[in-house]
Amino acid sequence: MHYKADITVFGPAINVSSSAVNKVAVIQVKRGIGDVIWHLPFIQAIAAVSPGGQVTFLAPPSSCAEQLLAADPRVAETIYFEHDGSELKRAVNMIKLTALLRWEAFHQVWILDRTLRPALAARLAGTPERIGLGLGAQRLFITNPGIDRSHFHDQPVDWLKALMAAMKVPLASTEPDLRLPRETLAAIAERFAGMPRPWIALGLGASHPDKDWPDPHWAEFLAGLRRCVSGTVFLVGGSMNSARAERFIAHSTGAPAVNACDLALPEAAALLHHADLFIGPSSAPMNLAVAGGTEAFGLFGSTPVLTYSKRIHAIVPPGGMTPDGMKRLLPAQALERIAPYLARRTAQD
Repeated sequence: MHYKADITVFGPAINVSSSAVNKVAVIQVKRGIGDVIWHLPFIQAIAAVSPGGQVTFLAPPSSCAEQLLAADPRVAETIYFEHDGSELKRAVNMIKLTALLRWEAFHQVWILDRTLRPALAARLAGTPERIGLGLGAQRLFITNPGIDRSHFHDQPVDWLKALMAAMKVPLASTEPDLRLPRETLAAIAERFAGMPRPWIALGLGASHPDKDWPDPHWAEFLAGLRRCVSGTVFLVGGSMNSARAERFIAHSTGAPAVNACDLALPEAAALLHHADLFIGPSSAPMNLAVAGGTEAFGLFGSTPVLTYSKRIHAIVPPGGMTPDGMKRLLPAQALERIAPYLARRTAQD
């Protein structure tokens, strides 16, 4: 990861950072860790048809893309840039992005969103090929025809599937393939080698409180889960959820429970890769679990069900999703839904 500064924005394009030619960049403006995950198949598909089989990936710092993609041979480099903010901040950020694109002298830039500013920045930077969705005003600044306007109200993953088809880029699947460092995978496997199987990971927290379970629901669910399983329950969710995890564990008994909220992001991803099952809201841990090949029961109470992966098994409240849907999605419903899978896993172990 790096930033560029003090670069001329307008004027002749000069490559002052690299002697490489035909460099390809992929720009993602969405801010979340999960956003990197569901974009991953498209990033890798573009890399497969790019010179050297690699792309440079640009994303906001909050995406943690540098940590997530460090072991992926198809991503040559991750560069962070800011996108959001006030109107003034957005204008400043666009000028900085223009300067960055000029510095890197990319031959081709892919914009994996319908937003206007990255396309305009690439045009101002003199990028010869600017590939985008072309939905709305973005169409004025890209060099491809874009996708049909009938896709305007589709889900973002469907936009990108349409873009790959229009650009004749092979896309075998939308299943994410997250490559993690072998040493990290081995270290996590060794660290928890003594814990009984199956390993069940719970993902605490979400990008918005309305997407997470209320604490009483989590406490009830964990208590019920620990009474009915013989393996190990891991609570994952980052340091901000560590105190919650401790409370939930302290007020339940049964199967071993581990507060794994202290793990660094690559370590948490490795644990989710090794897990036998994931349960939690639509969040970074759920997406990381799926990207590691783990079956995930996702709690979708207030947001649309994610459909990019067959490993996502949605649990929704009676009556469907509403702003208070996570409160209406009861622990007993989730326990009942995962019971057959737990029985099969226990029989296998």
